[in-house]
Amino acid sequence: MKLKLVADENIPGIEDLLGPVAHITRVAGRDLQAEAVRDADALFVRSVTQVDAGLLEGSRVRFVGTATAGTDHIDKVWLRQQQIAFHSCAGSNANAVVEYVLAAIAETGDTLERLFAGARVGIVGYGHVGRSLAARLDALAIEWCAYDPWMDKGAIARPGTLADVNASDVICIHAELTRREPWPSHHLYDAAALDAIRSSQLLINASRGPVVDNAALKQRLSAANAPVAVLDVWEQEPQLDLELLELVRFGSAHIAGYSIDGKLRASRMLAEALTGSLGLKPPVVGSATAPQLELGLGTGPADRAAVVRGLLGQVYRLAEDDQLLRSKANDVPECIGTAFDELRRGYRQRRELAGAVLVGLRPQGFVRDIAAALGVLCA
Repeated sequence: MKLKLVADENIPGIEDLLGPVAHITRVAGRDLQAEAVRDADALFVRSVTQVDAGLLEGSRVRFVGTATAGTDHIDKVWLRQQQIAFHSCAGSNANAVVEYVLAAIAETGDTLERLFAGARVGIVGYGHVGRSLAARLDALAIEWCAYDPWMDKGAIARPGTLADVNASDVICIHAELTRREPWPSHHLYDAAALDAIRSSQLLINASRGPVVDNAALKQRLSAANAPVAVLDVWEQEPQLDLELLELVRFGSAHIAGYSIDGKLRASRMLAEALTGSLGLKPPVVGSATAPQLELGLGTGPADRAAVVRGLLGQVYRLAEDDQLLRSKANDVPECIGTAFDELRRGYRQRRELAGAVLVGLRPQGFVRDIAAALGVLCA
């Protein structure tokens, strides 16, 4: 008998992976109600679904998986008490988020040139995304330091204090959202912290919206000496402050990790965890894998920054997501929450740069080195 699986409509490839062993019901994750999972054996969600006793009590769900790295939407303590197996997909979208951050840097003035000239990136949070970003920066020979008080001493290759990170030319926030003491991240960037950020600095938040006090950020960005900000995440999602959107350099609808490669990676992780937990036949992994991507390389004059932009631009341009969100905000400002979710639900099949193959020219010197640093293979 097939198990009953309820899955968020934005998790791709599940039918290919689990069709032989499961009856799959697709749902809109933000609107999921207890009745929809009452008779389910398993539940796959994304970050828009709160999973707790209110959703699952009285159901027969024995496995919960989230196709995300963050788990602040999951009551893991309650799941353990109910002996419900749980799996998250930490690391599945880390590279996609890193490429989003690199795009934000590359598309913001001369920030990338300054980093290649010796400026520094500060990283808040040294989990899967923070470590992946640090590795990319190392490969690109860009200076960085990271702050994560929850990590064991010595676990961070280039540790810094929060003050060190906040003094960096680019500040990248990748912290888990928590209110736990002694180092809560909720409103870690409050008015005092934001006031200390200089006009020459770039602040990027691709973690969770409430890590930055959005009201304080709006006030800071309204000042004459405001820094530059890029937000992929917002307080009160899917609602967002349209006045704040007008003030940021780039804004997007919580899609930093939304590459099809990352989504399919998460789907495979969930399918493997579910079948392993329930003793079922493992999925056929190749049935939900994105095809290899081929890239070209321009023949014009190039420096390191130009090569990075040329390669990144073939798979992702943050300006396009920024324009989509602003267009929705202008067209239907009173329904921005619905529009925000529609942008996520209908998101294009964005590919990742890492793992792509560079065909045609055989690059030499720094061009070859930059391609390798970004994870691009040379045919």
